[in-house]
Amino acid sequence: MYAIVEIAGQQFKVEQGQEVFVHRLNGEEGAKVEFDKVLLVDNEGSVKVGAPVVEGAKIDGKIVSHLRGDKILVFKKKRRKGYQKQNGHRQDLSKVLIEKITV
Repeated sequence: MYAIVEIAGQQFKVEQGQEVFVHRLNGEEGAKVEFDKVLLVDNEGSVKVGAPVVEGAKIDGKIVSHLRGDKILVFKKKRRKGYQKQNGHRQDLSKVLIEKITV
């Protein structure tokens, strides 16, 4: 069984017991979270597609940890002008364990 769920503005394909990295969520480590924007549920070939969400479906999870992603370097340059600029970014992430998918 898997589901397509929207978490913090992004869509993820999740299964029970899977850990996903999402944008930083409000809540402490170990806190329970519930996602109700379930867009699709597949239960061994029985597919339910929402319009836009599946009614009564929800996903229970737990915040495992808060961390930061890898550093991404942004480098800008204009040729022959002597213009160079470098910037770095590290995204704040949350690691979420999917505990249960309810249809």
